[in-house]
Amino acid sequence: MGRTTTALMQLGLSLLHYSGIAALLAPFARGKGVIFTLHSVRPEPPEPFEPNRILKVTPAFLETAIETVRRAGYDIVSLDEAALRLASPDASRPFACFTLDDGYRDNRDHAYPVFKRHGVPFAIYVPTAYADGEGDLWWLVLEAAIRKADVVHATQGGDERTFETASNEAKESAFAAIYWSLRARPETELRATVAKIARDAGYDASTLCRELIMDWDEIRAFAADPLLTIGAHTRRHFAVARLPEDEARAEIADSAARVARELGRPCRHFSFPYGDAASAGPRDFAIAASLGLATAVTTHKDVLRQKYAMTGLPRVSLNGDFQRAHYVAVMLTGVPFLIADAGAAVLARVRRLLRPAQPAAQSPATRPGAASI
Repeated sequence: MGRTTTALMQLGLSLLHYSGIAALLAPFARGKGVIFTLHSVRPEPPEPFEPNRILKVTPAFLETAIETVRRAGYDIVSLDEAALRLASPDASRPFACFTLDDGYRDNRDHAYPVFKRHGVPFAIYVPTAYADGEGDLWWLVLEAAIRKADVVHATQGGDERTFETASNEAKESAFAAIYWSLRARPETELRATVAKIARDAGYDASTLCRELIMDWDEIRAFAADPLLTIGAHTRRHFAVARLPEDEARAEIADSAARVARELGRPCRHFSFPYGDAASAGPRDFAIAASLGLATAVTTHKDVLRQKYAMTGLPRVSLNGDFQRAHYVAVMLTGVPFLIADAGAAVLARVRRLLRPAQPAAQSPATRPGAASI
């Protein structure tokens, strides 16, 4: 997300909050509750070049978010309790869940003391290869390599591109161009491209996963606290929608089975890596349901409305660029997401209207040169 886009979104959220519009519409827009997405929780400020800063919030902001949620009258519940409430037709107080993806060690060191102090249940979704110390955190590798390099060469769509990256502004531009191009590519190609960029920059990523991610012994010790739920997050953190169905099923099933085996209790909850529409879709939601998972979450931004399947639930990001109490308060109302969905629907309709008309298709019997059957 570019700085200008971020600033416009911050302005829009602030207008909805301070105008009172979001609070006025909240009873009609908030749904049953909300599931929050977090990744890393660390106290230090972002570096001058840190495009992945959006995946990091401070412990102080996490505390602010908890207090904001409770002031809004929400119960903060576990994923198991959320599943029960979502399945129940009975109206109850709105609820919130806090979830963290990937299993960063800072979740234990910096987030856990905040959750513990407030008695807040939370969940961590673990990619099993990461807990084995073998995960590829390619988005962090790409950032580190670009930070180190003054010139970056990357293959995009079969073409070699050269990015000058001497300044922080140039590094930001290069990261955005390379990152979003790679997100559309197969996972193996994506990771091979980033590995080459890292080698060219002289950046060794071999110990990064073990440095940042908890291992199984740490996870087991951490999970002894009943406040914590451990969920699965695939084996290799792959976008399952881009995989053949049997491979997608294996990524989901094997990760849930491994978590259950390591912790000695069932794994009932799952998070789709990346979680956008291109990374997880109806086929994958059906796979998760067929495996008996109670919930599976995406990163589609919305509150919990009736229309969502239990294995295709939306979440709301607690984003490093939005660390203010009023941003949390306005997102709880669900109003920004209704506005975003309405805007997307209008834009899609306009595009359809502006699309040149296509000639009507002819049947095989009437097309010129078609053989009769």
